[in-house]
Amino acid sequence: MTAPDPQLLDRLARLLGPKGYTTDREVIAPWLTDWRGRFHGDSVALLSPADSEEVAAVVRLAGEYNAPLVPQGGNSSMVGGATPPADGSALILSLRRMNRIRSISSDDGVVVAEAGVILANLHDAVAQRGMRFPLTLGGKGSATVGGLVSTNAGGTQVLRFGTMRALTLGIEAILPDGSRFDGLNPLKKDNRGYDIRHLLVGAEGTLGIITAASLRLVPAILDRAVGWIGVDSPHQALKLLRLIEGRAGDAIEGFEIVPADSLSLVLRHIPGTRAPLAGEHPWHVLVELDRSDPAAEAPASQLEALLAAALAEGLCRDATIAVSEAQAEAFWKLRDSISEAERANGPALQHDISVPVSGMPDFMLSAADEIRRTYPGVSVSAYGHLGDGNVHFHVRAPDDAPTEWQTSAGPTISPHVHDLVVAAGGSISAEHGIGQMKLAENVRLADPARLMALSAIKAAIDPKHLLNPGKLVPLATDEAAP
Repeated sequence: MTAPDPQLLDRLARLLGPKGYTTDREVIAPWLTDWRGRFHGDSVALLSPADSEEVAAVVRLAGEYNAPLVPQGGNSSMVGGATPPADGSALILSLRRMNRIRSISSDDGVVVAEAGVILANLHDAVAQRGMRFPLTLGGKGSATVGGLVSTNAGGTQVLRFGTMRALTLGIEAILPDGSRFDGLNPLKKDNRGYDIRHLLVGAEGTLGIITAASLRLVPAILDRAVGWIGVDSPHQALKLLRLIEGRAGDAIEGFEIVPADSLSLVLRHIPGTRAPLAGEHPWHVLVELDRSDPAAEAPASQLEALLAAALAEGLCRDATIAVSEAQAEAFWKLRDSISEAERANGPALQHDISVPVSGMPDFMLSAADEIRRTYPGVSVSAYGHLGDGNVHFHVRAPDDAPTEWQTSAGPTISPHVHDLVVAAGGSISAEHGIGQMKLAENVRLADPARLMALSAIKAAIDPKHLLNPGKLVPLATDEAAP
């Protein structure tokens, strides 16, 4: 690939103006590296259009000059999905200026938000109308609507409400030829053929630039109960989940499993955190019950009865219920800070994987044992969304590992983990996407029919491969990422 044509850059500068176009290296620098610091790219310009018309004009110009575009939201991808290629051939297309909430309808339970709206700001805006958007994650202060839709983000409420695919009712996007797909109307029935909305959700910006989305809202939480529970094993945790599901039904909003070593890292590296329970417990469970209807049973009394039953049935060692909103938030902070604590602790290989829920407890233990046995000195933690079969399976470097351990060990350890996942009938990407990091592994492990379909769809919609090149769908010249 070659550097962008100077004539193209001049036309883009005139189109976007000083607020939407910059070649300042200091301004561009933070957007050239992924959140984890593993992928580094280059770009001669950062494009920040103000609306969908400007996005369409940028895409048409880029197509005219065969210039690749890398869309970016909060640049919080865990797999290098928003990092430009290192050769400087691509331009960064930032959607952060497109941060308007166009409408909120309490009657329809729908919010229309532009791609650059930050998740935390979306939460605040709909809360003022007595509603909520039922998806949250640790990076809510930087993750944007466009990125969440493009990666089919999950988070801690998938157990009840599903991923972004289930919450995205409509999409506005600019396609590779510069045309606008106007699919924001949240129609419950629309039988006009292929569902373009679902094609764009999870496409990682390779098929179109999402500029806005219609998102499902639900009633605001009236009150909630958050509990922290010590258990013996993932098997016991799954039995506990089934007990709570059977008696609490839709009231259960979150159910997260955390091993003792992950909690220990948080307590060590994240200021202001403390263990909720006395004593040592090999595994921990964070559970939340919510209520939106005042006629329903109060979550606190419901959770108290459930935990008493769990203790009586030997499904947990100890448990506590948050006595205030501040304490409930403190419990969730322990869970949401694991990635940050691991990053502060040292090098680690992160694997965002899923297997069938019934097989997850066995996988968490047996896969961890095999990796520890095969690679002496490493530490292995599996934590996360047990109820929907998705955990984050992280392998941390030995204490005496060199700084380049990720680069040297990753090409051996990560394929081993992925082989175990596939053998268990699972997926090597549950919610973070493929990006650059898993591109080669996806080619190695995916069935031929899936790869054929992905490649054919990409070639049909983006034949020049100008949108987010090197992500999700490989080119013939693509090389394996480290």
